[in-house]
Amino acid sequence: MSSALHRLMEAFSVKPKSGYASPQGTLVYETPCLPLSDVVKLYQRDPTCKASVDLLAASAVGSGFYTTINDNYERAVQAKRIVDDFNESVNLDALLNDMARMLIACGNDFWLKLTPQNTKSLFRLPIDAVEHIEQSYLDQKTLKIPYKIESYKLRFAYGGENLDPQAIVHWRINCLDYSGYGTGVLQVLLHSLAFASDKRPAYAAMKAKIERIMPKIFEKYAGPDVLALLERADDDTIEQFQQAIKNRGEEGAWLFYNGKGDIRPVTIDPRARFEYYVDHLINQFYLGCETPLPRLFSTPGFTEASANAALELQNMLIQPIQRYIKRQVEHELFNTVLSQAGLDPSKAQARLNWNPYKAKEANMADLLKAAEQGLIRQEEFRKNATKFGWQLWDTPQQG
Repeated sequence: MSSALHRLMEAFSVKPKSGYASPQGTLVYETPCLPLSDVVKLYQRDPTCKASVDLLAASAVGSGFYTTINDNYERAVQAKRIVDDFNESVNLDALLNDMARMLIACGNDFWLKLTPQNTKSLFRLPIDAVEHIEQSYLDQKTLKIPYKIESYKLRFAYGGENLDPQAIVHWRINCLDYSGYGTGVLQVLLHSLAFASDKRPAYAAMKAKIERIMPKIFEKYAGPDVLALLERADDDTIEQFQQAIKNRGEEGAWLFYNGKGDIRPVTIDPRARFEYYVDHLINQFYLGCETPLPRLFSTPGFTEASANAALELQNMLIQPIQRYIKRQVEHELFNTVLSQAGLDPSKAQARLNWNPYKAKEANMADLLKAAEQGLIRQEEFRKNATKFGWQLWDTPQQG
């Protein structure tokens, strides 16, 4: 039996503590308000959506991370090695990059701990693997509020099992009300809007319909329908014109007639101005994607100031996502592997830090201390002191 299959069997064979759920009391079952697979299809097939999600995900996790441990912890070296070895073995950097796209697009992503009681491997579940989430009610007689996730029910195609929350790392952002599911940036584009008796189609549907019609409009008016007016023409002449018009090429054709006649192409009424409606639809679509950066590549006239303002707005959206991912990794992964190794996570204080590691910049106090302790030579101190604005002169030698 392969090692991967053995780990899968172990994950599903763990008893109530992890692997299977043991529902007690009344549960509420929740499914996504929109199939998450539909959200992924929109990401895969609409260039605007894909570009927006990719840019947001790259801004959140694309720069990489490094880990730190509390230096005062007596087993800090061992803790650092355990955390870094785990990150390398599961390829955490690649997992976070893939997860960030689904988290931003769909609001959810699911990781399976193949061996929940000895976490050594992680496996990203397909986005539609979870059929529904089972939640228990708040344990109060006067309240009936879902508050705790008890299990994740897999679809029949993926085994149909109930997984305990300890076996799942559920990434979710923007949870509405008491929902166990998160909400991504693309769901709003797939929702229709009903108000009283009026109903608006989803923006994704309207945009898709316009894009479907555009090639037909181009074909229609690039090679337009033709109305031929032939005064006093006989039936044979009219039939010849009919055949010539029907069989003309896409680029059009020249028609000759020695009698009096007129040929009029059917054109669009210039009073039918649709660009304002299309602009409104596209603007709403970009607002739904929550990043203006794709417009920098598609819309002329953006200045450097506009681009900088767009980056500042995007950073405001990215920072909460980064903080959430950081805390989730530290709590669900780092603390778990340290506990399994017999270390104290509260003392180790394993932290995930964004961006590549940067050495601490020296200050004047550090420079003076290094000179006092003889760690740097006098000429090295003088050269570094000039970087802090000190004006130094060479002492004239006595003759």
